[in-house]
Amino acid sequence: MAKIKFHIASQTELVLDEAAQVGDSIDLTDEQNIDTSIINGKIAEILDDKLAQAKAEWLVQQRQQAKAELTAQLQHQKETLQTSITDKENKIVALETQLKGISQQNAVELQAQLMKKDLDLQDTLAQKQVEITSLTSKVEAVRQQSQSELENALIKKEAAVQNELAQRDQKVAELTTQLKLKDQEKQLQLATVQGQYEAQLKAATDQVEFYKDFKARQSTKEIGESLEQYSLNEFNKIRPYAFPNAYFEKDNQLSETNSKGDFIFRDYQDGTEFISIMFDMKNEADTTATKHKNADFFKELDKDRREKQTEYAVLVSLLEADNDYYNTGIVQVTDYEKMYVVRPQFFIQFIGVLRNAALNSVAYKQELEQVREQNIDITHFESDLSSFKNAFGKNYQSAANNFKKAIEEIDKSIARMESVKKALTTSENQLRLANNKLDDVSVKKLTRGNPTMKAKFESINDAMIK
Repeated sequence: MAKIKFHIASQTELVLDEAAQVGDSIDLTDEQNIDTSIINGKIAEILDDKLAQAKAEWLVQQRQQAKAELTAQLQHQKETLQTSITDKENKIVALETQLKGISQQNAVELQAQLMKKDLDLQDTLAQKQVEITSLTSKVEAVRQQSQSELENALIKKEAAVQNELAQRDQKVAELTTQLKLKDQEKQLQLATVQGQYEAQLKAATDQVEFYKDFKARQSTKEIGESLEQYSLNEFNKIRPYAFPNAYFEKDNQLSETNSKGDFIFRDYQDGTEFISIMFDMKNEADTTATKHKNADFFKELDKDRREKQTEYAVLVSLLEADNDYYNTGIVQVTDYEKMYVVRPQFFIQFIGVLRNAALNSVAYKQELEQVREQNIDITHFESDLSSFKNAFGKNYQSAANNFKKAIEEIDKSIARMESVKKALTTSENQLRLANNKLDDVSVKKLTRGNPTMKAKFESINDAMIK
């Protein structure tokens, strides 16, 4: 006899899971073979139905209760509103009664006030009539008095006019004399100014001719050497007080590539060199057929700077005289390191700019020498060097900006001098026009349109004829 496995399919069905024979048994207490999922599902369905029914009943009760409460509230509000309306109607009736009484009282008071105003107006009109009569009398008296005073004033005015005419006659005579003197003074001033103008124009013309002749008489070599001599003379003028420790001499030593610059500038403080500049001077005659450009000399100048181990390279040039790019002041050459182009008039100023900017590095260079002697860590050295470069760049930029402002002021001064020159050139025409206007002045033109002055001059002429 064996146990048969089964499962419950529903509340009324029990299904065998294997074949059974007579004598086999089924253990209904075997929980492993009972499928409770259907029972649990049915219980859940019953619970859901019960909950839905209970929820529906609760919602119906809540709606009924809310409806009852809303009805009660509406009834209470209706009663309160009815009471308020009754009170307002009672107040309106009381106010209408009060307003009617006030209107009747105001009508009586207004009638009384109108009667009083009418009486006051009649009294005022009577007073104004009296005042008008009095003022009319006063006006007539004042008119008569004013007429008498006006006649007296006219008599005095006529006498004053006669006196003033006599004084004017005297002034006309004085002015005539002064006019003649002024004419003579203007003629003298005209001659003086014309002489001064001619002298200045002659001096300017002579100076221009001198420079033209000077350039014409020089050879190509002399022209270049004249710029070098000019630069050396300008530097030596201020060397004792501006650059007492500086070296500025001709570069006479050929390099390994048989090249040299024109001048080398080095400056020292406490035995330490803090700035060095290689200079090259370029000039050419105005009549030279083949004109050179500044860029033609940049490569050679940079080579000289590196071979002579100078920090800066500066081309002092009169080439490309009509190029506004080089005429604005100091020009930095972007294709080469620390190279600049300047006109001769900025030569000394640019040395001062670079030197003053480099002075801030003196203490640092002295310290650098000590660092090298003591073999201090190279990392610290590179950091300090970077800080110095940044500081030097800022100082140089500031100095360059200030120098640019100074150059602009110089350009403005040159423009003003050009204006003065132009004014001197045109002054002769102005003086000629002034002289013509002075010659055109006559008594006839002065008295035109002025009959009084014309009569006075005629009377003077008649008296002089008699």
